[in-house]
Amino acid sequence: MNAKMTAILNMRALVTSMALLACTAAPALAEQHVPLRQISVTGEARTEVAPDRASITLGVTAEADRAVEAMRRVSSDMAVVIDRLSKAGIAAEDMQTQRISVDPVWSGNRYESGSDKREITGFAASNTLLVRVRDLGNLGAILDDVLDAGANEFRGLSFGVADRAAVLDQIRGDAVRDAIRKAGQLAEAAGMTLGPVRSITEHGGGGGVPMMAMEMARSGAVPVQAGSLSFEHSVSVVFDLLEPTSE
Repeated sequence: MNAKMTAILNMRALVTSMALLACTAAPALAEQHVPLRQISVTGEARTEVAPDRASITLGVTAEADRAVEAMRRVSSDMAVVIDRLSKAGIAAEDMQTQRISVDPVWSGNRYESGSDKREITGFAASNTLLVRVRDLGNLGAILDDVLDAGANEFRGLSFGVADRAAVLDQIRGDAVRDAIRKAGQLAEAAGMTLGPVRSITEHGGGGGVPMMAMEMARSGAVPVQAGSLSFEHSVSVVFDLLEPTSE
């Protein structure tokens, strides 16, 4: 057998070996690329919590012919308000000045009598204070005290909870458990077995929405209703779906 014939036979043998190898590897490669069977569900959780603190935004305003006099009156009245708050048990760190302003008070409509000339007839000063109340049982009485002390501007009242993180931790776990429950039901209905978790995506949620009212009024004080705060959270969870095991 000459060298040329030997080379041809060796080439044929190599091609045959490669074809056999490809046939053997094809099923394994196909098996590796079989898409996973998965299910994605959204878990939700919600809870209502009674608030344990409140924030009040209040202020004092006054008018005078001179700006300095208007601010002097406001400062004097606000000092009385702060003193009342301190005697009611409000700590210094729970009182924060939000805004101090002095604005001119102008005469009537600038187009009156065909004239566009206006004059400053005085000045209005204001001092706004944010107050955090940690004992809701005293909230109505505190409001009554500050109004009696000279506060004549009220810009809002909001409620909250001290440990907001603990509430969110609870409903975050509840949302995941809700997703597991839903996925289990769907897998069973489809005749499959629920596999491991592939991913969890947190969508977050909200909190602090007032719900049912809870009377907080005290005799002789400003009536206040604290209600309850609603918190909610949601997550998306992806699970593998497995063929049921044969018994």
